[in-house]
Amino acid sequence: MKVALLQLKTLPTPEENLEKIKQMLVQAKQEGADLAVLPEMCCCPYENSAFVRYAMPENAPFLQGIAEMAGALGLYVVAGSVPLAADGRIYNAAFVYDNKGSCIARHRKTHLFDINVPGGQYFMESDTFTAGRDVTTFDTPWGRMGLMICYDIRFPELSRLLALEGARAILVPAAFNMTTGPAHWEMSFRMRALDNQVFLAGCAPARDLQSSYTAWGHSIVTDPWGSVVAELDENEGILTAELDFARLEQVRAELPLLKHRRTDCYDIIRK
Repeated sequence: MKVALLQLKTLPTPEENLEKIKQMLVQAKQEGADLAVLPEMCCCPYENSAFVRYAMPENAPFLQGIAEMAGALGLYVVAGSVPLAADGRIYNAAFVYDNKGSCIARHRKTHLFDINVPGGQYFMESDTFTAGRDVTTFDTPWGRMGLMICYDIRFPELSRLLALEGARAILVPAAFNMTTGPAHWEMSFRMRALDNQVFLAGCAPARDLQSSYTAWGHSIVTDPWGSVVAELDENEGILTAELDFARLEQVRAELPLLKHRRTDCYDIIRK
C-alpha cells in the first residue's frame, strides 16, 4: 500500500486551500498513491479566530469537494482536519473518504492542545473546540487503519487502543510547532510505532514564517520497528511511502510485544 502525505502551505480561506488540495491529490494519484493524508486544519490558518470564522458542517463545500476528488481519482483520502460545527459546538475533526467518495470515518480530536511553555509556545484549543470521545478505526482493502489528530499522539493509551482494535497503520493529521516539533515530533512517531508495532504516518502543514502559528513541517512515516521510513523537510511537497504489512507481521513474530502484555496485571479499556 502506498500512502501520500500532502504537506501543503495553508492559505487564508477554504476555497483557496481546496483548489491547492485538488492539484496535490492529482499529483499523489499520478505518483501511485492508494491513500492520501492532508494536514491538521488543512482548510484555514491554525488560529482560534479562523476556527470560528470557518467552522463548517459535514456537508460543507470544502469537504464535499475533497470527497468528489476521492471518488474521481479512485483514491482513499484522509481529509486532514477542519473546524466542524455540530450540536452547537465546534470540534477539530478529520474525515475519511473511500475511493468512491463515501465518508467511511470521522474523528473528533480527543485531546485538546492547551499548552503554555515559558519562552516558547502558548495556545489554547479549548478556547474554541470541544473535545471528542472517539477511538476511530476504519477498514480498507489493505486492512484496518486508525485515525488520530496531532496532540492525540502524546497519549499512548489511545494508540494502544487503536492497535488492540486491529489497526495496522495509524494516520495522524498534525501541526506540531517550532517549540514542540524539534523536541518531540520524530520521537513521538517512532515510539508510538514501536510500542504498538504499527506504521504511523504524520502529515503536517508546510512551514510558513509569516503565519501566526508556525508549523514544524517534517511529515513523516515510521514503521513497526520504530524506524523512519521517510520524512520531508519544512517545505511544501508530497511524501510517498510504501507500507509493507508483511514487515509488520515479521516484526510482531520476532518481537511479540502485544502477545506479551500482562493482562492479568493490567489492561486498557475503552469507555
